Amino acid sequence: MTQHQNPSDSHGTVMSVPEASRVATEVLDAVETAVVGKRDALELVLAGILAGGHVLLEDLPGLGKTLAARSFAQALGLPFTRAQFTPDLLPADLTGAEVFDQRTGEFVFRPGPVFTGLLLADEINRTPPKTQSALLEAMQERQVSVEGTTRRLPQPFHVLATANPVEHEGTYPLPEAQLDRFLLRLSFGYPSPEQEWDVVARRIRRRQEEQSVQQVLDAEGLLSAQQAVETVHVEDTVGHYAVELVTATRDHSHALVGASPRGTLALITCARALAVIRGRDYVVPEDVKALAHPALDHRVTVKPELWLQNATGAGVVEAALHSVAVPAAEDDQVRT
Repeated sequence: MTQHQNPSDSHGTVMSVPEASRVATEVLDAVETAVVGKRDALELVLAGILAGGHVLLEDLPGLGKTLAARSFAQALGLPFTRAQFTPDLLPADLTGAEVFDQRTGEFVFRPGPVFTGLLLADEINRTPPKTQSALLEAMQERQVSVEGTTRRLPQPFHVLATANPVEHEGTYPLPEAQLDRFLLRLSFGYPSPEQEWDVVARRIRRRQEEQSVQQVLDAEGLLSAQQAVETVHVEDTVGHYAVELVTATRDHSHALVGASPRGTLALITCARALAVIRGRDYVVPEDVKALAHPALDHRVTVKPELWLQNATGAGVVEAALHSVAVPAAEDDQVRT
């Protein structure tokens, strides 16, 4: 395969896996110049993007979710918009609307913030279900319907949504159908004292609040890297391991509803992307294990009577990880 000196010039060709791995590392390095000490979580966010999906960042305010989204948009060379989800946000505020132009006497479509490359859906659980459903169509179908007309969204299109897991007043819990549309759900967590001082020290040296990261790819380059993910090999034993993990979440005594087959697909798809990021053209069980919680926790519903016992989807997935035997590792070799 021809090696591209500049991935941004790929224009529909498929990158080789080594090249996609290299640019993925460069993207992470660029984002880390702004987001301090979260390499593992950033790696998973990038895996969700390379897998072609959307990521929910569920964390407390002030832990870098918005900064991470903007930094990824800059490093990936994608147009970036931010939609602040509030109780009075209407579907048209998100998708756009037909507006009457008095000069021409005709209705003109004015696109909303979903017509972008990377959309930050900030505090997604603060908007009513009607607006959430408009975003759901955009996420799943890559299109919006306005006044009976369906319009395709730009490619690539990704949503990084944020939600506060603690504050519940004035929020609308995301329905299971919408949670299921997020390939991964992640949290960054608090930084260590050393990392927190690093954040402060960088701010002092920068002498300004705003910061930007270096662009590594563009839209065409990202699409090419995503095609490289589709070439990653999944051994049958690894695939069956993922299926058994998901099946175990359905059989657990605490689970009212286990993860769906879409959860299995998310697990395998993201594992292929993570393999690329880690420099391999094949998936190993460790890739699946690393993604089990981000890909499956939000797809498991525990029985209501167990809420007071602090039973969670994460507990069900953790039990599955302990109960399902990990397949023996294959020899590390590049597969064609």
